[in-house]
Amino acid sequence: MSRTLTRSRQLQQRAEGFLPGGVDSPVRAFRAVGGDPPFVTRAEGAYLWDADGNRYLDFFGSWGPMILGHAFPPVVEAVCEAAARGTSFGASTAAEADLAELVTRCFPSVERLRFVSSGTEACMSAVRVARGFTGRNFVIKFEGCYHGHSDAMLVKAGSGVATFGIPGSAGVPVETAMHTLALPYNDLAAVEAAFEGHPGEIACVIVEPVVGNAGTIAPGAGYLQGLRELCTRHGALLILDEVMTGFRLSLGGAQELYGIKPDLTTLGKIIGGGLPCGAFGGRAEVMESLAPLGPVYQAGTLSGNPLAMAAGIATVGYLLEHPSIYAELEKTTAAIAEGVVAIAREAGVPMMMNRVGSMFTWFFTDRAVENFEDAATSDTAAFARFHRAMLDAGVWLPPSQYEAAFVGMQHGMVEVEATLEAARGALR
Repeated sequence: MSRTLTRSRQLQQRAEGFLPGGVDSPVRAFRAVGGDPPFVTRAEGAYLWDADGNRYLDFFGSWGPMILGHAFPPVVEAVCEAAARGTSFGASTAAEADLAELVTRCFPSVERLRFVSSGTEACMSAVRVARGFTGRNFVIKFEGCYHGHSDAMLVKAGSGVATFGIPGSAGVPVETAMHTLALPYNDLAAVEAAFEGHPGEIACVIVEPVVGNAGTIAPGAGYLQGLRELCTRHGALLILDEVMTGFRLSLGGAQELYGIKPDLTTLGKIIGGGLPCGAFGGRAEVMESLAPLGPVYQAGTLSGNPLAMAAGIATVGYLLEHPSIYAELEKTTAAIAEGVVAIAREAGVPMMMNRVGSMFTWFFTDRAVENFEDAATSDTAAFARFHRAMLDAGVWLPPSQYEAAFVGMQHGMVEVEATLEAARGALR
């Protein structure tokens, strides 16, 4: 495919006059992979189109939520109907409880929940609730796990923080970061040592049950179970950040897949059907710490926005009615992820692949990737060349080695073959 990006380049230059770096989220600038970022004009099914008329097979899917594909007709219809009744009220609607009921059906650990507008808000609020409920200040998180951009969670975070090699972020006070303990993922001994070193002081452990923001990294055997046991033993809350994995790996997310019952869960991406939406929830006694019932304050004018609720109900409702989607996603994703690894081996290119369900990452390293330290051995320059070559062939991958790729319902055998053919050329 011969691409031109004249119009996209012009749009980028114009945006730079108004937006820092010309973007509203750093990874969109393509600094980690080079080249011009295409400006999207529309999307349908498994594809994106840019301002220059180029079509791309999409493997980042708005960073996860487009499990049913772009512009999925039932979702579009639901949003249009909701918009015709008003786009925002700042007051309660029946749709909030309707979507909450669907979520609690799929996540038995979530007895009460509250909607917010993003995954960042969900994680920030869950940590605040955990601190308020326990009366403790310290939080354990894991290197390479990204829980949004609130101050306390930017310590050794993944996603764009890892992409840009930033150790944390300027503007985060030491006094805030000092209560965050960042430990290696998949290392239970480090967690046990942290509890022993801070007896009675740790409010919660927050973890991506399957890491998606340092590339895809699965939990080792017994790891999540070990975190559950340690939290129970030491009186801390276990928070599973399922913003990315919720409804992605199964109807009940990673906690269903691995048989773990957390105290709190954070959700996002899919529950908004592609619109800005997140949620946090868990045990009733913990969630009732929230105002107006308890002393922990959290609020949001756009929380439970009627358009986001409509999109979420249409998306989650469709998944509930068509559970066979997950088996199809498993099959398609395996064909793509494993097929490219086989081509890389034939080409003599070092590549490791991690996959859980319909999320995966190709790491340009010959080392098994079990934590962020392993992921950081990847040849990011090789990934950048691969990314540019795939984009030139019409396949748009996440523009960072440290991000997961996603497959949706609209990816079929035609898209599998197109991806493998693009990879043959790119890996040469």
